[in-house]
Amino acid sequence: MKTKIFALAMLTSFSIANAAEARDEIRIVGSSTVFPFSTAVAEQFGKSTRFPTPIVESTGSGGGMKLFCAGVGLEHPDITNASRRIKKSEFDLCTQNGVTITEVKIGFDGIVLANAKSGKTFDLSKKQIFMALAAKIPTDDQCTLVDNPNKKWSDVDSSLPNNKIEVLGPPPTSGTRDAFVEIAMEGGAKKIACLAALKKSDKKAFKAIAHGIREDGAFVEAGENDNLIVQKLEANKKAVGIFGFSFLDQNADKIKGAKVGGVSPTFENIAAGDYGISRSLYFYVKKEHVGAVPGIAEFVVEFTNDATWGEDGYLTDKGLIPLPASDRAAGANAARGLVSLSK
Repeated sequence: MKTKIFALAMLTSFSIANAAEARDEIRIVGSSTVFPFSTAVAEQFGKSTRFPTPIVESTGSGGGMKLFCAGVGLEHPDITNASRRIKKSEFDLCTQNGVTITEVKIGFDGIVLANAKSGKTFDLSKKQIFMALAAKIPTDDQCTLVDNPNKKWSDVDSSLPNNKIEVLGPPPTSGTRDAFVEIAMEGGAKKIACLAALKKSDKKAFKAIAHGIREDGAFVEAGENDNLIVQKLEANKKAVGIFGFSFLDQNADKIKGAKVGGVSPTFENIAAGDYGISRSLYFYVKKEHVGAVPGIAEFVVEFTNDATWGEDGYLTDKGLIPLPASDRAAGANAARGLVSLSK
């Protein structure tokens, strides 16, 4: 039995090594939000080292995890980016397929609702966001649910613009979508007394309501290309888009972010924890590919340098909100040591 196990291990290592010989570039998939950060690091890595520039694809967090966790070898990516933490089901899939993971938290990001600079100015509460975008909303204290009847923002609250509710947002495979429903939609649902009570008595039923987004045209799935959403907002002054802060930051001449709870989505407010819709960003390394696909360990070092992800690092110019210095130091040590994630 030991001989068979050893032979299998050698065969697996041989297969990976042969695969690596056929692919010199690191392959990275995952989050559209992390994509510009990962691309910037990949470009710098290609310029400053002897390794080829890694190939970075924007597949969405969920799509990236599916590809990443599918297995070990040439046909599978080496790293996946995520705008939310890996789910237990994804971790289990990785484990089942022989993938051991190192998790790297890279910083923070805000989820913004933005519109054209020439459009109306929004100041939204989480409750108003829920009442505008939920598929079903309660009509009374007993939580009698109806299909969302609100057609205009002013139907939600008379203080809001008298514009048709038309929101361009990410698909279900997106980590931005996951974080938006968990932070904004759930946060808004909990502000409604009968739904807050339901959360205590039946979490599953509460989640179905809180995570249910309209499918009647008020919310439009705009794909994983956040730059395309920005272009559509320029063309349609009444539409609102949902994406990561970095895209607002990079397009501040074209679009503006809505306040949430009276707080603007700025670098300083997200870093301070004052902006109400924010989340952590990650990338995950496939340990089985380290040493087989050239440059993975060195790429991790480049990403976790203070000159990259620190307060004055080049990723802040792209909109990344850095981790506190102590967290960066601990994170860099764990990442460079390729510490395995356990669940």
